Amino acid sequence: MMYSLSPAYIIVILTMIASWLIQWRLKSKFEQYSRIGLQNGLSGRQVAELMLADHGITDVRVISTAGRLTDHYNPADKTVNLSEAVYEERSAAAAAVAAHECGHAVQHATAYGALKFRSALVPALSAVSKFMPILLFLGVIMLQNTPLPLAAGVALFSLTTLFSFVTLPVEFDASKRALAWMDKRRIVTTQEHAMAKDALWWAAMTYVVAALGSLATLFYYATLLMGRRRD
Repeated sequence: MMYSLSPAYIIVILTMIASWLIQWRLKSKFEQYSRIGLQNGLSGRQVAELMLADHGITDVRVISTAGRLTDHYNPADKTVNLSEAVYEERSAAAAAVAAHECGHAVQHATAYGALKFRSALVPALSAVSKFMPILLFLGVIMLQNTPLPLAAGVALFSLTTLFSFVTLPVEFDASKRALAWMDKRRIVTTQEHAMAKDALWWAAMTYVVAALGSLATLFYYATLLMGRRRD
């Protein structure tokens, strides 16, 4: 007996493969560019502090955080968190990441619309994440008896998907701000700019794939739900 996979299931599998490939490519790019020293000799921490100062931001701290590629900006306590390697490294990759995270701090300071919208979604998303997996699990199991749990799960998962897509303009804008500032401040040479841009592009692709993966998963559960309603 031959079994055929549904289009929704195939899309989910392809998205998972694409996500793995892009994560692998991102890590290899950062390892490659991390071995090339920044001509001006600035560390990631120094680049971050300089960018914040140039934008008149004095209430944001630059701190080191454990792990690799764990860099992020925390608007709650106003900290630019740089992974240990980025914090100390003096490379185009480190400068790019540090400036990108400071780009989020600039967004916060200037009330960038997409960031405000994403931040407004966080409380609802935190509440949803507690119940959504259970509803989806029960929804699939109970689908033959009632579609209500799965319908509720799909509705909540749509919020997660919305958050993933709202994140995209936030990330792309932060990279755009970072690259523009580094050029204006002459933080990088022409060759280093190309490396920084490439590293940030691959980092952005992880968010793109995550958003598409979320949409594919939503499509998968929605397909199950619609199939039940047609029965």
